Amino acid sequence: HVQLVESGGGLVQAGGSLNLSCAASGYTYSVGWFRQAPGKEREGVAAVSPSGGTTYYTDSVKGRFTISRNNDKNTVYLQMNSLKPEDTAMYYCAAAEQWFGASEWPDLSGYNYWGQGTQVTVS
Repeated sequence: HVQLVESGGGLVQAGGSLNLSCAASGYTYSVGWFRQAPGKEREGVAAVSPSGGTTYYTDSVKGRFTISRNNDKNTVYLQMNSLKPEDTAMYYCAAAEQWFGASEWPDLSGYNYWGQGTQVTVS
């Protein structure tokens, strides 16, 4: 059983940056970042393959967010630049015991482990 702990959230002005971290208690295969705004469904933001060589992004964050991982530290990052008020949400990382195709990675049911989330607020 893998435990995931997110950190790095906070309050930032529009146009600013944040770098989220997802620290795992052990090796994680595939990892995704998701977010959930009040009154909305949880949605996929980005995902990274086990090696870090393949990444996926939802259209609204392409060119602004970058997902990466350091397997020596069992940590996955989400660098968020040019933040917008619509990026405001609780951000969660999740780990899966499989890798996904381009159309599959946002499916929440494919992930086995979830963190508790970190709040990102863009004013």
